[in-house]
Amino acid sequence: MTAIDEYFWVVDVEGNGASPPEVVELAMVEVSLRALSGKTYHWFIKPRLPINPRVTRIHGITNDDVSRAPSMEDIEDDVYLCLEHSPIVGHNVRIEVQALKRSLTDWSPVSAIDTLRLAKNLKPGLKSYSLKNLGAEFALSKQAALLSGRRHHSALYDATLTALLFVKLLEEVPPADHHRAIAEADILNRAQGILL
Repeated sequence: MTAIDEYFWVVDVEGNGASPPEVVELAMVEVSLRALSGKTYHWFIKPRLPINPRVTRIHGITNDDVSRAPSMEDIEDDVYLCLEHSPIVGHNVRIEVQALKRSLTDWSPVSAIDTLRLAKNLKPGLKSYSLKNLGAEFALSKQAALLSGRRHHSALYDATLTALLFVKLLEEVPPADHHRAIAEADILNRAQGILL
């Protein structure tokens, strides 16, 4: 296994509106040695419960879109293979962890790095820390759209933008401080007092 600041899967989910949501779209983008490796996974997933129409207005995914999609059980081996021993990264990553734990009952993340927390720690004083606004702040949105071929609130676009943001934020931290910055953004780090 590589050092904690060398290898991650950046994860984004879109859900069906339940609490915690069933996953209807899942994207994972690999970050290796503080750069996007080019390896990604992306699935639409058929949930057990229908997608709430209010949620469809946000992410655009309809029940028709997922009617022939695989179930989470169909893809869980691939997901476990990536996530079983790897730290994950997400923007407000608690949502991704809760949604994945609902579907992958035997999975617990090694660590869960929150780019929302990382951005607040490293760039205090910004007007907004939403993923969309941080993408604009750091001029990453166009690159995320080009790399993913998707738009905001697509899991693949959001995971790609989060990966670019994660790399960009770490570029501004001296390498000797990477481990500390990452540990301070880990929502599972007991020293931070935030546990799932």
